[in-house]
Amino acid sequence: MQKRQYGFILVKQIFKFFFLSLYLYFMAFSVNATQGDSFQSDSPLIAAASSIKFALDDVVQAFTIDTGLTVNVSYGSSGNLVSQIKHGAPFELFLSADESYVLKLKQAHLIKGGGQVYAVGKLALVSPKTSNLRLDRSLMGVRALLKKQQLERFAIANPKHAPYGERAQALLKRLELWNSIYPHLVLGENVSQAAQFVLTGAVQGGIVALSLAIRPQFAEKVNYFVLPKDLYPPLKQSMALLNDAGTTATLFYQYVLSPKAQSIFQQYGFASEESL
Repeated sequence: MQKRQYGFILVKQIFKFFFLSLYLYFMAFSVNATQGDSFQSDSPLIAAASSIKFALDDVVQAFTIDTGLTVNVSYGSSGNLVSQIKHGAPFELFLSADESYVLKLKQAHLIKGGGQVYAVGKLALVSPKTSNLRLDRSLMGVRALLKKQQLERFAIANPKHAPYGERAQALLKRLELWNSIYPHLVLGENVSQAAQFVLTGAVQGGIVALSLAIRPQFAEKVNYFVLPKDLYPPLKQSMALLNDAGTTATLFYQYVLSPKAQSIFQQYGFASEESL
């Protein structure tokens, strides 16, 4: 009888230990999951125009080194990013290639304040080193190929939602080239894709962001010419914090305006607003 009671007590203790262990396991799992969510919220999602990708990548790296904080950046055309934000994408900061797209978010009451210009972009005429396109400030080389019917493909970003495409269109219209070059245009979803068309030799030339053309990896295979800023409206690149922006996003916003970050932008060919 005593052995049977002892066996019952032993089994009971084993079950108690088993359920206690199981309880502690799920408690630990719950804590880890909560910590994971907290970590994600401390690395805010940032929307940025593709024209600033390489410059901003360097700024993000410097920010992490200086503060120990991290951010996650999603690149695209300004118009597409605005559309994503309006449809509820969880971005906390938006860096646009043109201030007009920040204004659209302001009108929709989705941002704090009215936005801040962080850089001024520039256009570059580019061509693969193997191309027969001659580069010059008035696009006389483009005219020559068009006249000889030797221009087959020319890349710009889509003017419907990419500011660098809008400015390229304005420049081509200013030089009275738009109608003649239009049938030969290859439109990139954003300016980075337009630059990629040139880099791979898929087109004979194009108009892209100087910040992309100036990179050593690009310059090895592509020639570029900085186009006069009086041929197109200024590319005032503006940024704004979204309404739900947290502390880290706010700190990064401030860091982008710091002398260190501004120096990085200048290395990639961007100008300051004061230069206009």
